[in-house]
Amino acid sequence: MSDEIKLKWGSGNLSCRGCGRQDKQLNTYDYLADIPGNDEETDLVEVQFKNTRKGYYRNSNHLSLEKGDIVAVEATPGHDIGVVTLMGRLVPLQMRKANLRSDVEIKRIYRKAKPVDMEKYEEAKKREHDTMIRSRQIANDLNLNMKIGDVEYQGDGNKAIFYYIADERVDFRQLIKVLADAFKVRIEMKQIGARQEAGRIGGIGPCGRELCCATWMTSFVSVATSAARFQDISLNPQKLAGQCAKLKCCLNYEVDTYVESLKRLPSKEIVLQTKDGDYYFFKSDILKGLVTYSTDKHVAANLVELTARRAFEVINMNRQGEKPDSLSENGQVEDKRPVDLLEQDNIARFDRAKKKKKKSGKGKNGGLPSVKQEGKPAKPEAKADKSEGKQPNKPEGKQQAKQEGAQPSKPENKQPKGQGGQAEAGEPTPKQGGGNKHKKRHQGNPNNPNRPQGQENKE
Repeated sequence: MSDEIKLKWGSGNLSCRGCGRQDKQLNTYDYLADIPGNDEETDLVEVQFKNTRKGYYRNSNHLSLEKGDIVAVEATPGHDIGVVTLMGRLVPLQMRKANLRSDVEIKRIYRKAKPVDMEKYEEAKKREHDTMIRSRQIANDLNLNMKIGDVEYQGDGNKAIFYYIADERVDFRQLIKVLADAFKVRIEMKQIGARQEAGRIGGIGPCGRELCCATWMTSFVSVATSAARFQDISLNPQKLAGQCAKLKCCLNYEVDTYVESLKRLPSKEIVLQTKDGDYYFFKSDILKGLVTYSTDKHVAANLVELTARRAFEVINMNRQGEKPDSLSENGQVEDKRPVDLLEQDNIARFDRAKKKKKKSGKGKNGGLPSVKQEGKPAKPEAKADKSEGKQPNKPEGKQQAKQEGAQPSKPENKQPKGQGGQAEAGEPTPKQGGGNKHKKRHQGNPNNPNRPQGQENKE
């Protein structure tokens, strides 16, 4: 059928060419992949290597490439193995974003990777971790103030790139000689910053999303603590620092909006004068344009929340020598919050159900499970519970003293209701035994201090 929608890699009704592999950092979505002739627009191809390293090459051999293909590209010396991540019209834009000069010679793509190329590539990748550990030991032996964060071998194994972090300038000429003798490859040293290292490693930020430096950010701008002050964020180093131990890059995202909003609020130093007294600045909601004033300069007392417009009106009246009756006059703020009918935003919505379950689980004994003594009928036990409820506050010590000093009562031949046999001599009736139910239970406990002597021998 001609109206059938087909999913294919070429240009069609629906295309999944724009989606890239999600296991790579700095993944780019090609939103122009559906446009016919997009691939023929330019022969430039973006190829990604380990972590965040990318390169741009020419498809001079006019190979039929697709996003995700593994290719062998030109390198100095030999060749390197990478993955095609972008083709078409977006590649020149990405090159401009990466600040690549137009006069730089662009290398070319040799071929699609063969099984022989992949074998060499896998062998080189297996040596990276051991090389990094050994290179750190060598740098430590040479007393170099640097940290080697990662090692990347070229696809053919003839070259190794050492990524290091250093606060000061490091003279690593001797280090290069030792590394070349130890690993028998060509050595290239590349210095990176703490933010670039965090992007190469990757991770999840406190916002719950993947790190910006690992997904889209390539140029890092310095972040100052003034950005946190403008946004009224507490200057807590643990909360302001990211995984790179530097200030979070996202502090700069909205700082311009806050700076513009602060211009519409009155100064913190201005004191509002009314007939009731003077009001001092306490806090402000920058984006909502609300200002809160207090009658005390240091403590929150008689707080009044005003709009910025009302605050400027009072300031103008004070400049003219007038004092309003109160600040809230014609400027009182009404709290207009949306009503959550489903209570989805309530944090304690699950705690109510737990309280109900606890109440329903309580019995007559205050939540304690009822202990049934063997050899006693069921109905007299029920009566015992009633008799127990009549004298709940009777001291246990007095009951024990009465029982020890009292004469043994005559056996009663009362027959309990609903039972065919007579009660044995010396056995308490249900009414008498009910009051001593808990006492007997405590007396059976060897750790009970009120337990009568000689009870251990009986047990």
